[in-house]
Amino acid sequence: MREVRLLAVGALIVLAAGCSRSGPEHLTRARELVYARKPQAALHEYRSALDAVEKSERPEAAHVRAAALRGAADVYWLELHDVPKAVSVYRELVAQAPDAPETAEAHVVLAGILESHYRDLRGAISELTAALAGDPPTAPDLRYHVAKLYFELGDYQQSELEARTLIQKFASSPLLDDAWMLVGQSLSMREGMRAEAMKAFTTLVEKFPGSELVPHALFELGKLRGESADDAGAIQAWVQALERHPDPQIVQNAIARTRKRIGATTPRGVGVREAFQRPAPHRVVQARTSLEAAGGTAEQAAREHGD
Repeated sequence: MREVRLLAVGALIVLAAGCSRSGPEHLTRARELVYARKPQAALHEYRSALDAVEKSERPEAAHVRAAALRGAADVYWLELHDVPKAVSVYRELVAQAPDAPETAEAHVVLAGILESHYRDLRGAISELTAALAGDPPTAPDLRYHVAKLYFELGDYQQSELEARTLIQKFASSPLLDDAWMLVGQSLSMREGMRAEAMKAFTTLVEKFPGSELVPHALFELGKLRGESADDAGAIQAWVQALERHPDPQIVQNAIARTRKRIGATTPRGVGVREAFQRPAPHRVVQARTSLEAAGGTAEQAAREHGD
């Protein structure tokens, strides 16, 4: 009987210790459980951390609250793959702790979920824009992502604007060549902007000669020149692209089509004499009778008139 009492007392002591943990202690325990692959137990600890600071207004409590919400959202997203609950908790974090460091990261994660799982591109743009408001170290990457999302939406003017903002604000970013490529692509999709698009692709080629995007820019430049009736310039750009393009066959096909068109439409291709000589005039023979006009022969016409 004495041993049973001791066990009961020991259990109460353990339970009391669990209930008396502070918010930070619950956070630590939750992270340990995540590492141990026990997501449900980790969620329980995150909830306990929130309960521990529920009525506190101290700065430490705000930190615990943000960390617990972020941790719980990550568990739903990364461990349990429960997308709706993950979105709900990330949004709760944004609402309760808009200025917390965890929230800036949550905006980016939430943007990825909205884009990949719900195809909510405008929602993703909104979250990335909110993350950019805090001027994070990843701002160039986020700005480029926003520009690409606008391109995917077909808002080519805004896509160009976002890409140019990256170029202007982050002059040392390794994404500058990507940004110029996107500027060129966005301009080429807009009516009347062909010359500006060619200028953007040319800038990429000249400023970043070692970029892997150069052959792609040259290929696009060739297409635009061809559309401008500059077949020689188009072929020149494609020949330059050919050496480094990952799909040389597509470049060779473009060159072949253009050369074939040149051969079929220029004097040199069809022959000077054939190109400039006038076709022989068509001789019209006037019918003498109505029967001849209808396709009858002269003999039939003669019989008709009794000749």
